[in-house]
Amino acid sequence: MLDVRFSSALKAMLLLGHAEESGSPILSSTQLARSLDTNPSLVRKLMVPLVQDALVVSIKGRSGGVRLGRPADRITLGEIYRSAIGDKPLFAPRAEGPRECLVTNHSAEYFARLTDETEAAVLHALAGRTLADSLDELRAIDRAGAAPGAERSLAVPGH
Repeated sequence: MLDVRFSSALKAMLLLGHAEESGSPILSSTQLARSLDTNPSLVRKLMVPLVQDALVVSIKGRSGGVRLGRPADRITLGEIYRSAIGDKPLFAPRAEGPRECLVTNHSAEYFARLTDETEAAVLHALAGRTLADSLDELRAIDRAGAAPGAERSLAVPGH
């Protein structure tokens, strides 16, 4: 079943990458929560696998928070996906029912194969993109979408 762990982790990583570029590489869970429209405790839970996989580094203390674990051009979206999702499959299969025909006899195996194939395609697409590439894409979207006279903000959250 699709959930928001990957999109939330990716947005947090993009925020951290942008903060790094802006010279304020450490963001608190409160700053990230505000940008993710959630609460700081959920952000801290979201950071656990990213810290375990060394995609982010946790800084303890009063002015602590998290920062990227390595440069944005060395972090792929595939790594973020794998870290955020873990072993959870892309699609959740339906519960098995009675085996009475071609479909009910083989749908579980078919669905497992389809899920594996789809997830491999997703990982392949994400493996070829870095966090730095994604920040460049956001800048291009920002440039293309700005109306004359409209205020554009690439500010770091909380600053």
